[in-house]
Amino acid sequence: MHRRQWLMRSASVPLLSGLSGMTGLAGLSALSGCATPSQYAGPADGNGALSTLQTPEQRYRWLNRVSWGATSSSERELERAGPGAWLRQQLQADPKAPMPYGVQASIDAMTISQLALDPLALRMEAQRKAADDLRDDEAKKTAQRAYQDELTRLSRESAQRHLLRALYSPHQVLEQMAWFWFNHFSVHLYKHNVRALIPDYEATLRQHALGRFSDLLTAASLHPAMLRYLDNEQNAVGKINENQAREMLELHALGVDAGYTQQDVQELARVLTGVGVTFRGEDAKVRPELQRYYVRQGLFEFHPGRHDFQPKTLLGQRIEGGGLGEVTSAIKLIAGQASAASFVSQKLAKFWLADEPPASLVQRMVAMWKQTDGDIARVLHTLFTAPEFVQAPGTKFKDPVRYVVSAVRLAYDDKPVLNVNPMINWINRMGEPLYGRVTPDGYPLVASGWDSAGQLATRFEIAKAIGSGSAGLFKTDGPQPTERAAFPQLANALYYRVLQGTLTTSTRTALEQATSPQEWNTLLLASPEFMVR
Repeated sequence: MHRRQWLMRSASVPLLSGLSGMTGLAGLSALSGCATPSQYAGPADGNGALSTLQTPEQRYRWLNRVSWGATSSSERELERAGPGAWLRQQLQADPKAPMPYGVQASIDAMTISQLALDPLALRMEAQRKAADDLRDDEAKKTAQRAYQDELTRLSRESAQRHLLRALYSPHQVLEQMAWFWFNHFSVHLYKHNVRALIPDYEATLRQHALGRFSDLLTAASLHPAMLRYLDNEQNAVGKINENQAREMLELHALGVDAGYTQQDVQELARVLTGVGVTFRGEDAKVRPELQRYYVRQGLFEFHPGRHDFQPKTLLGQRIEGGGLGEVTSAIKLIAGQASAASFVSQKLAKFWLADEPPASLVQRMVAMWKQTDGDIARVLHTLFTAPEFVQAPGTKFKDPVRYVVSAVRLAYDDKPVLNVNPMINWINRMGEPLYGRVTPDGYPLVASGWDSAGQLATRFEIAKAIGSGSAGLFKTDGPQPTERAAFPQLANALYYRVLQGTLTTSTRTALEQATSPQEWNTLLLASPEFMVR
């Protein structure tokens, strides 16, 4: 059986901000205060090719690529600020900044916003134990079903929050990077109780999305969601589990062909022994001579009795003696490898620009990575201001999440939808459910994963639902507003000011022949040009 199949066969506020309070504990003092917004202070290397964005159509194409989808209001904001200033604001985004349009109130009302990781996860663990302890079979089944239903409700809140931020946040680059990093550090929601851990895990990745890669890698690797998903809580001296070590090297940091060996995987697995998750109410019992190495912060636990204290050699460097300090040193070593700069820069360019990004552009991103010690915001600035990016035609095929978000953004702009559940259902139908990738490699970033005939047929159905005003995005328990009244003709002002100049003659002709506003909307959202960015 392939190891990924075997791994997933068992699948039946942010952590690091908590860890940052552990200054003085072995190996963690360097992390104190690292859970901060981006330290990006503006472009030391200028604004590159942004000065070539001379026409509204050129600026629209660039905006459509660096946002979840251009809208009338975002296009006007770009015109007011100018591309350089707009981009600086994006790369300096504060993850804690509130959402506009009253959307923040909807997010604040969610259970995942009101309960931090520890009380939420512990409450769910208590519910699970209470259900398992019931002796009556029917009562046990009912209670276990209620437990699973509550986990599913929490994961749906996470998806709703994610989509609301994608739709309405002024920090469009930050929200896309939160999605990129979750896909990069992918965990599957249906393993164990990961559904209760995902809200904080996503918040942790979002907090570090524009910071330094070494901090991000540490935060993702030590989060209970990742430790539980990749079974590192089972990794102990004398009983090594290599899952997380292998994925950290292969998928999270260095790539498949980075020159590390199976011996490096095994050594990293030894480094990670003792790093796990606890749902106990009390600290673990540890031998007196090891007590000084014991670390517990919320659900995170480093148990020295399970750690291999013997010296290790990872990527040619000796690692020894420091308990959890070995772990943080090893992660920093991995993040600092030249292959990490190349692997992640290539993946960023693939996500943002093209399935086969220009090698020269990736090389400049790698150079900036090395110059700034993996400053993600500075690497993105190099990408977004490059001539290859600024002048590229719209050819990057949208994955399902981007297609749905961009369609709703274009349709409703700053009119907040009341119900994002139809969006969740559409994304699920197209095979990219949020947090639903079973294997740890994340969803495909290339067109071949999403451009089948069946996919396109489903997109036409979605375009028709949105375009006709029958999508259910305004459905609530109270009086039903008329969704069709939200727009007589989708993106009318943007179309005549900018958008029509980006469409082919055949698409414009088809739009001119539409027999109703609803058909016009549907044809625009189903057009070949709207499938790409």
